[in-house]
Amino acid sequence: MGSSQVFTVLHIGDDIVYNPDYYKSFHQKFNIIQPSPQERQRESFIQNLKARKWGDFHAIFRPFWNSGGEMGKWDQDLVPHLPKTCKIFASAGAGYDWADIPALSEYGITYCNGARASSEAVADMAIWHILSVFRNLIWSAEAAKSGDVERFKDAHKNQQDTAFNPRGRSLGIIGLGNIGYTIAQKAWLGFGMKVLYHDIVRKDEELESAVQGTFYESLDDMLKVADCTVLATPFWGEKLVTAERLAVFKKGSRFVNIARGTLVDEEALVDALKSGHIFAAGLDVHANEPHVHLEFTKMRNVTLTCHNAGGAWDTASGFEKLAMENIEAFLLEGKALTPVNAHLVGKK
Repeated sequence: MGSSQVFTVLHIGDDIVYNPDYYKSFHQKFNIIQPSPQERQRESFIQNLKARKWGDFHAIFRPFWNSGGEMGKWDQDLVPHLPKTCKIFASAGAGYDWADIPALSEYGITYCNGARASSEAVADMAIWHILSVFRNLIWSAEAAKSGDVERFKDAHKNQQDTAFNPRGRSLGIIGLGNIGYTIAQKAWLGFGMKVLYHDIVRKDEELESAVQGTFYESLDDMLKVADCTVLATPFWGEKLVTAERLAVFKKGSRFVNIARGTLVDEEALVDALKSGHIFAAGLDVHANEPHVHLEFTKMRNVTLTCHNAGGAWDTASGFEKLAMENIEAFLLEGKALTPVNAHLVGKK
């Protein structure tokens, strides 16, 4: 890519909120086209792409995770209609279950997410859930908030027998990307936990040693020994935590999910919690959002939040800016900052 060319960016979603000055500069560098909400409805969007209504644009810019998704999944029914000039899709959000990465890759489009901008917030929420499942804090918190004297007395007297300090316990992290590594840093430096991890790519020696991490090539081998397992990997279309896999977990261990609810067989997790094979769970994400599995709501060893792990002002502002920075870096310098599929682009 060269800087002398005038590039066109398709801005899908709401107007900029957090970085107006940066967007002003961004707007001066590129020709920005922002389709209306009506034009972004799936059928209209595809027809407009076919008709080349927005010309041969070079980038797609989605600064918010909660707007700009009116066209639904970016899949094989939609992606082929993008102009051949479009080579980058930079979006807010850490997950990308709505974006068909193989399809985008096949058509030479680099997809960039915003995980780096949400790492602190999501990792903090993960730590909160980790503390809760080790100390069984939800029992105490709900009893106190109920205003019920007997529930207060019960939790005050008995909760301690289900509570354990996390120091010295092993934390298995599935997916040691930006978010997973930040969780590892906080767990190791803040609470003295032993960091275990499984990923498709092993971290280099310097990063691994900084958190005293132990790499497991086999996920099941890690699950067998981890006192608590945190799911921090994107959704690629298949459930990862199934009944068969839950059976591999160390008996009496804990489970935290700040990734995607669709990665987990929730019925199997309910059974594992009821049998005691899984001691406690902390879930920020759910398979059928905004609906939470009713069995989880009845369990005092299950901590639940409303997919708010990344929900901080800093995250929203970071998503917005990082998406612009990715497009600038790619179009003007030839390399995106946070590409998800750089190793797949153009390969069938």
